Amino acid sequence: MEENRRVKMNRQTNLLQLEEHMYPLVDVEKPNVFRNLFPYSEVPKIAFNDRIVPHHMPDDIWITDTTFRDGQQSRAPYTTEQIVRIYDYLHKLGGPAGRIRQSEFFLYSKKDRDAVVKCMERGYEFPEVTSWIRANKQDFLLVKQMGMQETGILVSCSDYHIFYKMKMTRRQAMEHYLNIVKECLDIGVAVRCHLEDITRADIYGYVIPFCLELMKLMQQYGIPIKIRACDTMGYGVNYPGAVIPRSVPGIIYGIMVHAGVPSELIEWHGHNDFYKAVSNSTTAWLYGACGVNTSLFGIGERTGNTPLEAMVFEYAQLRGNLGGMDTHVITELAEYYEKELGYHIPDRTPFVGRNFNVTRAGVHADGLLKNEEIYNIFDTGKFLDRPAEVAISNTSGAAGIAHWINTHYHLTGDAQVDKGSELVTILKAWIDEQYDEGRVTVLSTDELFQLVNETASRLGVSLS
Repeated sequence: MEENRRVKMNRQTNLLQLEEHMYPLVDVEKPNVFRNLFPYSEVPKIAFNDRIVPHHMPDDIWITDTTFRDGQQSRAPYTTEQIVRIYDYLHKLGGPAGRIRQSEFFLYSKKDRDAVVKCMERGYEFPEVTSWIRANKQDFLLVKQMGMQETGILVSCSDYHIFYKMKMTRRQAMEHYLNIVKECLDIGVAVRCHLEDITRADIYGYVIPFCLELMKLMQQYGIPIKIRACDTMGYGVNYPGAVIPRSVPGIIYGIMVHAGVPSELIEWHGHNDFYKAVSNSTTAWLYGACGVNTSLFGIGERTGNTPLEAMVFEYAQLRGNLGGMDTHVITELAEYYEKELGYHIPDRTPFVGRNFNVTRAGVHADGLLKNEEIYNIFDTGKFLDRPAEVAISNTSGAAGIAHWINTHYHLTGDAQVDKGSELVTILKAWIDEQYDEGRVTVLSTDELFQLVNETASRLGVSLS
């Protein structure tokens, strides 16, 4: 066993490290469901052993997209035309460097396959069109026939899934998965292994041994095998010293260092059940994963996935630049979803909600009117075509009302209304009357839209 251990210089830390690849499969008779951490009749526990792993930010990091796969599992299916339109937006948003590296698609229906063909006909290098399929040879051949270079395969890795859902032992599950991966590699298609429910899995008793076997297959076939660490239930935490399997740093470290998976082949897929999808995805970047998997506006199973738009701005904060991404497209996408798809984005959703940069408190409004940097996160007008706004109240005045109309109806040039217009005068009189009668709350956006639309219609004023 000592022959398998060697000393190697880590050029990032400049430390000699002992490579230890002694992680055999632990084939237990009974499932280990970590009942001490996940007592189903209680809230899950976050435990600590104070074992700290080092940061290992890769030289290059990127975003991948699952809007058309996981994102379609929790909403009405997109039409072929809608998928192609959104794919065009993703290409534009990702920029020339392809910060949005891949987008994955179902292949089950003719509609989905038609969308794949049309998206591939676009000829974009990024996002690369990839698939997610059932684990059988017929689907592999379909991937190959459609000219796709990579596909995702579900390889559930917790004992919850292996014992309770698949009715297998760990060894049986591993052999089953490895045979499936070999079948895919045999026809020349790269594999992306989706390690489902990794935050309830035995990391060193199953996940690491499985990943070691996958790396052997990759070396044998000369075809990349990616590891997608799927926090299916949102149990992951980013706290230093937290125990695995809930520790995101611990999981990424184990896959990268002990299983020998290169950073460019590691990807994190998070869910938001405990409000940690974004922070866990960022943590995966910080500790060695090149990719984080996302969905537009976080639309996905149950509480949703990591929002794609959130990781655009996480990237910018970590790297100090946008990497060529066109953030104006985020607003275009939000408007497309609202107007064309009839999807309502909650008003307070960061970056895309109707009120994400609207201040309602009077003292905040006063500060914002004097200098928007006081109460705006950054120049949202520059990056998102969404200038900071002030909600309408008794202190807004005619100028504030005119500004609100011009901003919300996107009026420019001669189409803008001014504070002396008949429309603004009537609106101000109505608003003043409301507060004279004792109103103390700011007018809501929906209320104002209805009021402006009705008044403009009565006056024959066009706001388009």
